[in-house]
Amino acid sequence: MKPVDVNQFKVTKPIRLKEIATTFDLDAKKKEIENELEDVREQLGDFQNTIYAHGKYAVLICIQGMDTAGKDSMIREVFKDFNTRGIVVHSFKVPTELERDHDYLWRHYIALPARGKFGVFNRTHYENVLVTRVHPGYILGENLPDVTTVEDVNDAFWDKRFNQINDFERHIAENGTIIFKFFLHLSKEEQKNRLLRRLHRADKNWKFSPGDLEERKLWDRYQDCYEDAINRTSKTHAPWYTIPADDKPTARYIVARIIYDTLIQYKDIVEPELDEDVKANLDMYIKQLESE
Repeated sequence: MKPVDVNQFKVTKPIRLKEIATTFDLDAKKKEIENELEDVREQLGDFQNTIYAHGKYAVLICIQGMDTAGKDSMIREVFKDFNTRGIVVHSFKVPTELERDHDYLWRHYIALPARGKFGVFNRTHYENVLVTRVHPGYILGENLPDVTTVEDVNDAFWDKRFNQINDFERHIAENGTIIFKFFLHLSKEEQKNRLLRRLHRADKNWKFSPGDLEERKLWDRYQDCYEDAINRTSKTHAPWYTIPADDKPTARYIVARIIYDTLIQYKDIVEPELDEDVKANLDMYIKQLESE
């Protein structure tokens, strides 16, 4: 199977989404890809235990994408072998009344993973420069002191918000959070196929909303906003990765491979040494237990 190069998907210079493929040929059959995913998933699960024991880094996985891009199944399949004590998944929906009473980053900040743990954001703080940018009227619901009309949600407003997001990510990175940001890059044609599947299959009907079709009409606007957001916020300490998402098994494997291959570069993440006194008496403790 074709090897995956982390740098092939990392955004290190300005991109144009229209020029980036939504498919990637791993030169392997579906079963082989799934077997490779299982292997790297197990390695990630083992590494998670080391990070947990080490206790000095947190890992934040941010997953964004258009409707039907495969965010939920991505999380299910990539993190299946994790110990539940070491990972927390947050799916961010429309802000609650309590969340709207705080600044837009508050609900994301309080959901950040503790040191030693993984946190997965299914939709993220980037919704605040994506959905709200496509629908600027939503900003009025934040009750901001300097925004009273949609006309106030101008270029200067978005410049400030992007600066705030960059500052937020820089702050948490400097305090020990390793950040991954994945954009599941889906084609419009594949989204159509997946929406039709939801409509044709009774067990998938619950996932469909007529609002999905209204948002689909705004496809080009969303693509422009994603492109701008990625270009403005892909930093060395918080890089974006554009993941070809038309084939779900391939996308899952690429994401798992990127996470694992990046984390093993942190040579300081090791299991803690036993206390010297405990280590010196291991044989005695073994004899005590075996003599019971």
